[in-house]
Amino acid sequence: MSMFNLLARKRFGPFFGVQFLGALNDNLFKNTMVILFAFRAANEAESGMLTNLAAGLFILPFFLFSGVAGQIADKFEKSRIMRIIKAAEIGIMIVGSIGFFTGINPLLFLTLFMMGVHSAFFGPAKYSILPQHLKENELMTGNALVEMGTFLAILIGTLAGGLLAGKRDIPAISGSIVGVAFLGYLVSLKIPPAPAMAPELKLSWNPFSQTAALTRIIRKKEALFNSILGISWFWYFGATLLAQLPNFTKHMLQGNEAVVTLLLAIFSLSVGIGSVLCAKLSRGEIELGLVPMGALGLTVFCADLAFIHYPPALPGLLGVSALLHGLYLSAGLRVMIDLAMVGISGSLFIVPLYALIQHRADEDSRSRVIAANNIFNALFMVASAVITMLLFKIGFNTVEILFFTAILNLAVSAYIFLLIPEFAMRLVVWMLASTTYRLRYSGRGSVPHEGAAVIVCNHVSFIDWFVITAACRRPVHFVMDNSMFKNPLLGWLFRLSKAIPIAPAKEDPAVKEKAFDLISARLKDGGLVCIFPEGKITYDGALNPFRPGVERILARDPVPVVPMAIDGLWGSFFSRKGGKAMHGLPKPSRRTVSITVGEPMPAATTAETMEAAVRALLGSGGAAGAKTGDPSEQSPA
Repeated sequence: MSMFNLLARKRFGPFFGVQFLGALNDNLFKNTMVILFAFRAANEAESGMLTNLAAGLFILPFFLFSGVAGQIADKFEKSRIMRIIKAAEIGIMIVGSIGFFTGINPLLFLTLFMMGVHSAFFGPAKYSILPQHLKENELMTGNALVEMGTFLAILIGTLAGGLLAGKRDIPAISGSIVGVAFLGYLVSLKIPPAPAMAPELKLSWNPFSQTAALTRIIRKKEALFNSILGISWFWYFGATLLAQLPNFTKHMLQGNEAVVTLLLAIFSLSVGIGSVLCAKLSRGEIELGLVPMGALGLTVFCADLAFIHYPPALPGLLGVSALLHGLYLSAGLRVMIDLAMVGISGSLFIVPLYALIQHRADEDSRSRVIAANNIFNALFMVASAVITMLLFKIGFNTVEILFFTAILNLAVSAYIFLLIPEFAMRLVVWMLASTTYRLRYSGRGSVPHEGAAVIVCNHVSFIDWFVITAACRRPVHFVMDNSMFKNPLLGWLFRLSKAIPIAPAKEDPAVKEKAFDLISARLKDGGLVCIFPEGKITYDGALNPFRPGVERILARDPVPVVPMAIDGLWGSFFSRKGGKAMHGLPKPSRRTVSITVGEPMPAATTAETMEAAVRALLGSGGAAGAKTGDPSEQSPA
């Protein structure tokens, strides 16, 4: 199924429409309000305070109400929840239209707060319904479409909001926000049912105790918790950038409301383009290797905004055409390119993380995990508003705030990637799979989605870990020869990924015993451990006898055994065919490598039986590289 064919499916199309219209209305109201504030204010500090107050007020309800919203989404049927929320949106927008007509700012701030409440209750149902209506291999595409639709809605809301704010057309503003809310309710009637996953759950309305309870749920899975921190940091970054754009345009580019609208439109459109690009690059997989690439792009292109030579102060503000002529052309084009690349980088960063938390969260608590994510997002965005106002107070200007945020992003991203080594591993895997090898898989569904298991595989080359990592949708802890850790680059990467060094008893008995203890600890934590029972990389392409050490592991921790067979790496630069591996210079190739996964076997299986299972997966004779399999029967990398 192509990416956009999913939109025609009843299980996704109406949900997409409701999400699109909700994001459109949020931004139509919010951007109209913020632009009016920015250009009515007397100076940069006043407009900065008002716009950041608006941003903080909108996301405060996520902190206050996400806990109960997650419980409700787990306890009740989700399509009904969405219909109730969309009906409430109509009433909220009627209040907002009164605020625009009367010019009473507190009434507009109240509407903004209530839209935050609306979004806080909609979020857990929105993201937790996707895994119920989509297949696992559709999650990445579904999330990419949601992000694309959201920012396309932001684009339309931005253009319409800027146009209406510029004309001060209050009747058109009011009619638009109420009309979109009503249309959203009508579309919500078409969303298919999504049964409650925890109907016996008892509701707790205390936001503080629920925040603590939700934090305990997500802390059970380290990668899940750290991914939520990554998403939350992205929203700190994005909230800071978007809140400064009106100020940035007026005081740095000397641009008017139309220029603000253009820059917001470029940013929003680029996020949509980045979402489509993310889905294409990931090939339907939850590709975490794209996240570090996105993080680097956020820093580089946001920081570049501080190195642009901006035009001198003018008596009046420039329109779009004036900005893109003469002395102002260079600065204007460079700002637009930077914002576009920040948008694309943001998609590469955020789409895989959303898909990851949906995939790895337990079914009966998925909505509460999303709610926890929303709470942390809210905390980080409130921090963005508070920190930005403090920076204005101590004398920072808009460009200095953006540069500070870019450098902070570099430090925070590095910290997150050290906490989650899977990102670094997946980046290496994705780069190699995109440039050097064609990876083909068969039987990947046999790898348990959760719980401990031992993977046993033939040992063909020095990059078998790369192929197995690509084949498994979960982190894998590899048991590797201690000598591999002496290589400065590979040793750092293996230690980062929590690989387990092992040595023969005659060489270093202490290292061997420690390895068995570490293997046991990983299995007790419910992890996947991969061991190469041959004990060495093949010298002739044949499968060597499996050693009994794997039986000792399973006697201590009786978990399922998953047999795997690598095919196609024998004869590569990283294999020992012809003598020493990695000797001389590698020859350019686009080698096809396949990995076949067998059905899990019980813990009592002997090493000989495991060997026979791997041999059967390889085919008669046990040649590790003679066969490449039929690619038509495999799944593309």
